[in-house]
Amino acid sequence: MHKVGIKNMVCPRCIMAVQEVLKSMMVDFERVELGQVLFEQRPDESFLRDFEEKLTALGFSLARSRETVWVEMTKLTLIQLLEGGDMKGEAPLSDLLSSKTGLPYSRLSHLFSSMEGMSIEQYFIGLKIEKAKEWLSYESMNISEIAWSLDYSSVQHFSAQFKKVTGLTPSQFKKLNQKPRIFLDQVGKSPH
Repeated sequence: MHKVGIKNMVCPRCIMAVQEVLKSMMVDFERVELGQVLFEQRPDESFLRDFEEKLTALGFSLARSRETVWVEMTKLTLIQLLEGGDMKGEAPLSDLLSSKTGLPYSRLSHLFSSMEGMSIEQYFIGLKIEKAKEWLSYESMNISEIAWSLDYSSVQHFSAQFKKVTGLTPSQFKKLNQKPRIFLDQVGKSPH
């Protein structure tokens, strides 16, 4: 099995988009997962160039270096942690990320910051705020429930961080008719 890493995949729609690209190229593949495609045989360089060109048009790119793969694995781990709803884990985030990537957290943190222009913590806060905005938009939880679900120490801490990232309080955001996606669009990681 040969893995090809793909940058900027963040959701099931990303998986479907990459599957469609592969189908349009009439290429056999084992499966597409967040952050990677699994092939039975190693793809040749000509295919990878064509594949990357099509991916780039959708806001994705190939993760060609080990460092890029580690950074993408970090992002995917954070996304999966957030989507899995188990924010109150026993192990510190640094231990979880080190075990997933096999790198000491200090090295991973430096690598992430240098490649992404923000710390792992800033990225994770942005993801948490995006999740909060989603829940506020669907009105599926109140502000206290959202703060607790996202593992904030208090509603005040959550509200302050929400305002710092979005410029609005959670209550103000909830009242908006058009709810913007601020964080992911700002850093160019939302290909949809």
